[in-house]
Amino acid sequence: MKELWVKIDESTPRNVKNNILELAANVCDAVMVEGQDAEKAEKTGINVAASSGKCNIHVLDSFDEKKITKLKNLGKLVAVRVTVRGRDDEETTLKAARLSVNYVILDCPDWKVIPLENIIAKNRGRSKLLAEVSHFDEAKLALEALELGVDGVVLVTSDPSELNKTAALLRGQAPRIELLPVKIVEVKQIGTGARVCVDTCDLMKPGEGVLVGCQSAGFFLVEAEVHGNPYVEPRPFRVNAGSVSLYTLSSLSNTRYLSELKAGDEILIVDKEGNMRLANVGRVKIEFRPLLLIEAECSRRRIKTIVQNAETIRLVTENGSKSVTELKGGDEVLAYLTEEGGRHFGLLVKDETVIER
Repeated sequence: MKELWVKIDESTPRNVKNNILELAANVCDAVMVEGQDAEKAEKTGINVAASSGKCNIHVLDSFDEKKITKLKNLGKLVAVRVTVRGRDDEETTLKAARLSVNYVILDCPDWKVIPLENIIAKNRGRSKLLAEVSHFDEAKLALEALELGVDGVVLVTSDPSELNKTAALLRGQAPRIELLPVKIVEVKQIGTGARVCVDTCDLMKPGEGVLVGCQSAGFFLVEAEVHGNPYVEPRPFRVNAGSVSLYTLSSLSNTRYLSELKAGDEILIVDKEGNMRLANVGRVKIEFRPLLLIEAECSRRRIKTIVQNAETIRLVTENGSKSVTELKGGDEVLAYLTEEGGRHFGLLVKDETVIER
């Protein structure tokens, strides 16, 4: 479990400090405060990390072997804060770890990624590594460094909303949606049109892909190109998604046209169980290819999608996936059915009358 600490900026107004302390008691593993603030935090029951006074975790602002050894001999939890500006500071973190400090707090004021990756590679499994960050985006970056990420973050903030966002990042469960089997009622060749390949900055597994559909009320799960064949190597980063005019989801509440996607945008990756995660688009390829119109029904609702007419495009099923060139009436594939209603610039407008065919 990744740890979340909060360090409250000294200049923070008293009423805001109180709000953050109250919030921290519910979402944080520890709070870094001094003096009266430490006493107030202690009353909430949260772990207090401080450089002096009564605290659960003793924080040293610099490496001091004698102090570390003395505190460890007394059975205390110890954190050492290291400002990383070069290789010597990376070595300091290793020295602290060799003395079995419980935490090393890494402040990287200049380079944010490479120092963390170096220290994670050398130090992981010894002391817990916490990155000092000032906002949500820095926290996300630190938690993803070298894929493994640091063991937690110390958020330095005077903004309760930043703490809430960061807590959601560390504590939130992966969201899920309900995918339903829908029955194929028609597969029809419709000629040539512009279709979109979405190349992501991620790697997908069998059963994972992107949700697309002609209507905002129904999305088919198109599988990534994860399967090899005698003619084409697997491309697990790619989803051959379909016609440029199709909707896809960038979040549960927002649709995008496939034609709008570009490098750097976020797109939802979904697996056959409905687990979701965000990935970034690395490239979008629009090319003219022969197309198929696919229609399916579920609970008297008919949904449609348009995909390239090729063997490598597969729709996800409950038991695997099936090439669109093999689909026939009566087959079942997985789809996500949303609330009825149209979209205005990607947002659902419940009271607006929109008919999509």
